[in-house]
Amino acid sequence: MTILVTGATGNVGRIVVERLAEAGERVRVITRRPEAAGFPAGVEVGYGDLADPATLAEPLTGVERLYLFPHPGTAREVVDQAKRAGVRRIVVLSSGAVTAGLDTDFHLPVERAVEDSGLEWTHVRAGEFMLNRLWLWGESIRAESVVRDPFPDQGGIPVHEQDIADVAVRALLHDGHAGAAYTLLGPEWITRREQVAAIAAAVGRDVRLERVGREEARELYRAMGGFAAANADFLLGFTDYAGREVEPDAAPRSDASDHPPMPTAEAVTGRPARTFAQWARDHAADLTA
Repeated sequence: MTILVTGATGNVGRIVVERLAEAGERVRVITRRPEAAGFPAGVEVGYGDLADPATLAEPLTGVERLYLFPHPGTAREVVDQAKRAGVRRIVVLSSGAVTAGLDTDFHLPVERAVEDSGLEWTHVRAGEFMLNRLWLWGESIRAESVVRDPFPDQGGIPVHEQDIADVAVRALLHDGHAGAAYTLLGPEWITRREQVAAIAAAVGRDVRLERVGREEARELYRAMGGFAAANADFLLGFTDYAGREVEPDAAPRSDASDHPPMPTAEAVTGRPARTFAQWARDHAADLTA
């Protein structure tokens, strides 16, 4: 059996590739930069671009199962091509925002394209990534041992990228997941103040939390570039999920008692979902390099 992984150089896709290779599966990946992919020995690496479905004809040859990274603009063409090539099962990397009814323009069209194909499908709807803390805080932690954030007592239920990958791999390799949409969150409600404390414990040094204003935070995020700059307005409450401007309100304070247990990877994998403290230990080197 050959499994094609798209979005293979992404934060979840790379782990999916590693897990499948460890399981002894025949894994094929596509990337726009095959020469820089750096995958384990035995993984087939080729050129492909979801934005250009014509580039997928050869990589899809002989493929039975597909891990699909979301690219809504060409989703139906890609899925149709996969079906013609003989793909029988597609696992979609999606978003918990679909479950919440907030995402109608990005992940939802990909889900619908796959559902309409008549193939076996599973949607992996990930909530907020713990990795966001690395993209937003990593630079200042490494340089100054400080986190600047406007909402230190605002919490969330972020999920470890390894849990997302584990669910995707199980859906790719095992029966019983067809037609399921798994919303994945972390195992605990945790405030940003508590997240900073967990990072400090993982890196073995004090990390100071400095509260800044929302406008100052927006300028800091924009100066970082990449993920932080692209998502600054949404992350800070200036726009909604669809990019529409909203009137910023004070960030709500809440604690774990306000939030009943939420769905985690454990329901699929049978293993407890990884905590933020575990994530911080896993990324301690990234936060100190």
